[in-house]
Amino acid sequence: MTSAPTFAPDAADDTATDPVAGPQSPTKRVLLAAPRGYCAGVDRAVVAVEKALEHYGAPVYVRKEIVHNKYVVETLAARGAVFVNETDEVPEGARVVFSAHGVSPAVHQAAAARSLQTIDATCPLVTKVHKEAVRFADDDFDILLIGHEGHEEVEGTYGEAPERIQVVNSPDAVDDVVVRDPDKLVWISQTTLSVDETMETVRRLRERFPNLQDPPSDDICYATQNRQVAVKKIAPDCDVVITVGSANSSNSVRLVEVALEAGARSSYRIDTAAEIDPAWFAGAATVGVTSGASVPEILVRDVLDTLAALGFGQVDEVRTATEDLMFSLPRELRADLKAAGTPVARPPRQNRRSLNITPA
Repeated sequence: MTSAPTFAPDAADDTATDPVAGPQSPTKRVLLAAPRGYCAGVDRAVVAVEKALEHYGAPVYVRKEIVHNKYVVETLAARGAVFVNETDEVPEGARVVFSAHGVSPAVHQAAAARSLQTIDATCPLVTKVHKEAVRFADDDFDILLIGHEGHEEVEGTYGEAPERIQVVNSPDAVDDVVVRDPDKLVWISQTTLSVDETMETVRRLRERFPNLQDPPSDDICYATQNRQVAVKKIAPDCDVVITVGSANSSNSVRLVEVALEAGARSSYRIDTAAEIDPAWFAGAATVGVTSGASVPEILVRDVLDTLAALGFGQVDEVRTATEDLMFSLPRELRADLKAAGTPVARPPRQNRRSLNITPA
């Protein structure tokens, strides 16, 4: 029978001392990063699909993965969501949800041409970057979009002004940038990048283009930054860091990298607890656990149960920020729910602290 993890408020004393035998081996423990898991944009998008299924009935079509998490997508598919790659796979006149990563104007136009009923679940923080791109393009700036080419969010932002935007994948891509006027140049970014790598890209760009302008506010979203800060806090004390998140989740992959850069001896990404290899923890005393911004807490709970069975039963939560941001549902869905007399308001997320944890 698997033993449940215990949660301790104080992780200051890592060793037990026997008055006869002397110091014993270090206590095996888990440092649980907080914040972790769902951000406000993901929460909004997932709830939008759930509410759409409840209100309209299945099928509800979703262009691309609503969020980049295998478990979430499979769960929604089992309830009647149908995931497609493009709008031409949706029957004419049917209802389709656009994912949290956003879409280009061309996708909106294609949906309108097929008379599709759209629900736009784009994260408001991604929408902000889209609006920045449009504004700077209208002012005839060259726009350097720092992000991963091929990522859905980058494709959507790029599509707002393809004649003015260049994608810069990494610091090493800076030398390939060509602009019309180095004095009329601005950078914007994908919202889920490594903060440190993005700033290094900006530093190198500014070496080449000293008059490069910054966006009016941070483009990397608060949740991405908060999860990276929390991992940096725990990583130096960890022999192993486990990030729960899917391979196509940019922010989850970045957490694996950030943990190593911050001092963790090893770092792994898993979709579920079933992927944990006990060999990872040979000789380990402290394991860090975090999760990407599209990961439900139930998957973290499963990881903690698995670690408890491996002897890591003490769990200390290390919190570096408290999040209480919540976005309203997409306006198209809100309007239909309101017309039907269905409650639109959602209860506060309460930071999703569903585990009974005493902070360290």
